[in-house]
Amino acid sequence: MVLKEQFILTKRYKTISTALMAIGVLTIIVLYVAHGSKSDPKEQARFWGSLLMNSVYFLLLVNAAMFFICATTLSWGGWQMSFRRVTEAISACVPVVGIICGIILFAIVFGGNHQIYHWTDASIVKDDKDLLFKSGFLNKGFFTAWTVFTIVSWSLFGWKMRKMSHSLDNKPLENIEAGKKYMWKNTVWSGVYIVVFGLTVMSCTPWLWLMSIDAHWFSTMYSWYTFGSTFVAGIALITLYVIFLKNNDYLELTNREHLHDLGKFMFAFSIFWTYLWFAQFMLIWYANIPEETTYFKPRGYGIYSGIFWLMFIINFVGPILILMSRGSKRNYTTITFISILILFGHWLDFFQMVFPGPNPDQVPMILYDFGVGLGFAGLVMFLTGRALSKSPLIARNHPLLKESIIHHT
Repeated sequence: MVLKEQFILTKRYKTISTALMAIGVLTIIVLYVAHGSKSDPKEQARFWGSLLMNSVYFLLLVNAAMFFICATTLSWGGWQMSFRRVTEAISACVPVVGIICGIILFAIVFGGNHQIYHWTDASIVKDDKDLLFKSGFLNKGFFTAWTVFTIVSWSLFGWKMRKMSHSLDNKPLENIEAGKKYMWKNTVWSGVYIVVFGLTVMSCTPWLWLMSIDAHWFSTMYSWYTFGSTFVAGIALITLYVIFLKNNDYLELTNREHLHDLGKFMFAFSIFWTYLWFAQFMLIWYANIPEETTYFKPRGYGIYSGIFWLMFIINFVGPILILMSRGSKRNYTTITFISILILFGHWLDFFQMVFPGPNPDQVPMILYDFGVGLGFAGLVMFLTGRALSKSPLIARNHPLLKESIIHHT
């Protein structure tokens, strides 16, 4: 069997990604004219909120691919080697999306509008005992330093992991000892990345970027909740690319066994996300402490309740009903549908995480945000396709490749 190792960017692929980016740019322009250019701070916050929500969502989404690589590397899971170049290509989006996200975050923090991040207004902080108490953490200096550390570390560790993977493409390992050293090196770097990931995605970064929008509220489960949301969406994105490449006669070594395992990941982490959703909601509802319940009032019982419960149905009820059976996780059409559903559902999750803060009195027109989201989707599509075309689709000479070829679930 002759393997198609080189992905070729087709004209249709380029056209679709370019069209999506054009829709995004056009939407941003229209959104700026309609809201961002106004003198009213609330109107301006509508514009910046859309950019914040989409940029953070898509950055965490593409970074989840590197977490998947490192987590499976630490466990020496060889089953994913047949499509590893897909996850590597998605993770290659992190530097570009990260720069865009960083610019948006700094524009909000250092701009004159304090509707999104109230803690950036010194005149408000000095008269607010809660914000003053948190000022050692919620301040522009720490926000800047941690944001730079987060984006740079994700980019550098992702680059290092991809570089080690590609180093074997044209240079086979000499002997068993060389293979052991290579695997140990990968394991060490993966472990370091997981520590950084734990300090950022699973800890401080969501607190700063998202939870501080509602600066008087806090939840120790928030970062895990954010991780659960973006990781299952990241698996869905990987799955879509695997199916896309299979439908175009690539990834011959990847079969329904691998697809079945990706489906199990989506099923499992949809339940994991739901556990975090329920635990966070239930504990705050049960305690009935005013400063805690204020977060859920506009979401679960107020004007955002429709979106709040819709995204719950999409992100839990949909996956658990559809992915329950073995056959559904091995069917291309079914798994494609549920992957798109999960990506959209968790995008809605981020919408309801962001907008009740700066827009508590009215639900913004979501079509604007969807248009901006399509722009980011086009950018991710373009960057992933370019990364796929630059290296072989098969991780040549990797010690665990054979394990992936004979994988059975």
